[in-house]
Amino acid sequence: MLRKATFLALVPLILAGADVPTQGKPFYTVRPCPGVDLSRSMPAVRRLFADNPETRAVLITANGCPVLKAYAPGYSDANRFISWSMAKTITGMLVGALVTDGRLKLDAPAPIAEWHKPGDPRAAITLRQLLQMESGLKHIEVGNPVEDSDTNQTLFVSHTQAMAAAAIAHPLETKPGSAFRYSSLTTIILAEIITRTLTDSHNPRARAKAYTDFARTRLFAPAGVTSFVLEFDGAGTQIGGSILHMTLDDWGRIGGLLLDGKAADGRQVVDPAWLAFMKTPSPANAEYGAQLWLNRPGGAEGKPTLFPGKGPATAVAADGHLGQLVIASPDSGPGRGLVVVRLGNTPDSRNRPLMETLGDVVAGFDRQENRR
Repeated sequence: MLRKATFLALVPLILAGADVPTQGKPFYTVRPCPGVDLSRSMPAVRRLFADNPETRAVLITANGCPVLKAYAPGYSDANRFISWSMAKTITGMLVGALVTDGRLKLDAPAPIAEWHKPGDPRAAITLRQLLQMESGLKHIEVGNPVEDSDTNQTLFVSHTQAMAAAAIAHPLETKPGSAFRYSSLTTIILAEIITRTLTDSHNPRARAKAYTDFARTRLFAPAGVTSFVLEFDGAGTQIGGSILHMTLDDWGRIGGLLLDGKAADGRQVVDPAWLAFMKTPSPANAEYGAQLWLNRPGGAEGKPTLFPGKGPATAVAADGHLGQLVIASPDSGPGRGLVVVRLGNTPDSRNRPLMETLGDVVAGFDRQENRR
């Protein structure tokens, strides 16, 4: 970490937009943006690198202006960063495009033919319940030992050739809509629904192409995202709960969509009604919307996922394993609001301190009327 005197000596260079190596090794680029005061958040930004294992990249945009970008050594604009569960939010946006087009219905039974055989209680599961993680399907997200995890078995061991088929085969454990159960396999089912809506083909290449073309046309290209790489299983189903890759700047563009559904050029990419639904607390878990985490109290054993009490309650986040975060706070900073992206490799045991530090970054941009 920079000592205070050293940091102050570098301020003129930083404000000029220079890439400046710090004593703690990250390279910061800070740019002046109208109406933006970075000073209250900068100590927390430095802690993201100094106090949290392997922070790799950080981006802050305020009212669309990239006020800060920072990389750890070995990382740069040339890197694509893995999403882990941030992919769920992308999948949720793509489902929303099909709902907006009238090709899917939110409260109709989910269009999974395997569930609609006589006497199958899974026929009652709706698209809304899948999106809000309330399907009732039996699932183990995190196993002890790790091989007991349904997600790990499906993604990396037993079902890599047909992940959606494995996820669809799970039986009901609770009544649909009655309980929250976070599930990466549920989002793979959502990705399969997208694919089946787009094409009748069973050819893996054709299915993957249909999904990629749709994602590019309806989401990524209008948002200005060019670096995306989607990963698919052997059947051509996008691994929509866990795996896609983008550059730091493109993750920031996704964060911009989470503010108001608009690209940097003002184009409406995500329908405002769908974005409002994604940000609405699900009935069984107030800190979860639809494939999106909310800055509200809740969580298992009263432990929140984000940082309620720091920054506005309207802040939301795409949240991935090992500390991948795209945070969007429309009521922070000037104009459209604030986007904070943090990418890295922080173990679960350090997740809570990381979240608290990110909460301090967001809180540093509180508008005067929001400050406590």
